[in-house]
Amino acid sequence: FNGRVRAECLNASWFLSMADAIERIEEWRCHYNNDRPHTSLGNLTPNEFARQTQTAREIA
Repeated sequence: FNGRVRAECLNASWFLSMADAIERIEEWRCHYNNDRPHTSLGNLTPNEFARQTQTAREIA
């Protein structure tokens, strides 16, 4: 995760202020967790994976 943050967000952006940095990093984090599939999770987003795991626990 830390390498992705650096490569895809911090190194790819120029921040105009601390507020701008906070806003852009939060946007990237939301995209990373909500919209972007992860191969390690079977091409699901982390939120989709968590929902599936929670559903499986409820059924069991």
